[in-house]
Amino acid sequence: MTNVIKNSIPNTVTCLNLFSGCIACVMAFEANYELALLFIALSSIFDFFDGLLARMLNAHSIIGKDLDSLADDVSFGVAPSLIVFSLFKEMYYPASMEFIAPYLPYLAFLISVFSALRLAKFNNDTRQTSSFVGLPVPANALFWGSLVAGAHDFLISDNCHPVYLLILVCLFSGLLVSEIPMFSLKFKNLSWNDNKISFIFLIICIPLLIFLGISSFAAIIVWYILLSLFTRKSK
Repeated sequence: MTNVIKNSIPNTVTCLNLFSGCIACVMAFEANYELALLFIALSSIFDFFDGLLARMLNAHSIIGKDLDSLADDVSFGVAPSLIVFSLFKEMYYPASMEFIAPYLPYLAFLISVFSALRLAKFNNDTRQTSSFVGLPVPANALFWGSLVAGAHDFLISDNCHPVYLLILVCLFSGLLVSEIPMFSLKFKNLSWNDNKISFIFLIICIPLLIFLGISSFAAIIVWYILLSLFTRKSK
């Protein structure tokens, strides 16, 4: 009985990830972007702790791995897709694009498709034990939630063309399945030499969090991508 309870703890936390992701989807449908971002952030926390607990309790399972991917695609694939879908519905469309306005929002679900591809790739890629290849799905979801919640008024104004948003959707969908190495924030110790990139990343994140408010997550994800690209070129 004790082993059953112990082995169920990580999967329970994964289910909390899925539950939060479902609520994020509802909030996105209702165009309540701040709450959608909040529940995506909660899902990210649960996603971090389910793996940590599985390692601490030695409670790994095949079911847990599959459940984790399912939860992640809802929380970090479907939820951000619905955020962008709702945003496309609100955007200003010039007269030349009115004929495509009812259909363009559905392209937001490219995020869900490429998130699923990313998760399947991650599950079968032995290179990604201590770092990542391509943009992690939680980072992608936090980018979209933060961007839309923080810059909503600009994004629905006539200063933001829907094509710009579509280009961004395609760019981040490509980053999910790209072969770009991206560093992990897993610390094995507190040595500067062993964790220099992570420390530099976190130091720059502090002023971004202070000055950009709810948009800070989007800026932090862009900073994460740029730093990953820079360190890749410098190696």
